[in-house]
Amino acid sequence: MKITLNGEPRDVPEDASVADAVAAVTAAPSGVAAALNDEVVARSAWAATRLNEADRLEVLTAVQGG
Repeated sequence: MKITLNGEPRDVPEDASVADAVAAVTAAPSGVAAALNDEVVARSAWAATRLNEADRLEVLTAVQGG
């Protein structure tokens, strides 16, 4: 199925979760946030939150610097 991941079209398996999509974008163990269709998804819910056709997922990582 097709979703939009960080503004780009992406094919994901039918049973993909937010956790699966985040893992495809970053391996960072912390400092990562996910918003599905403009709603923040708690990290504890990533594995249980399934993606659907045409969903929009934004994965954000914290960056240090100044």
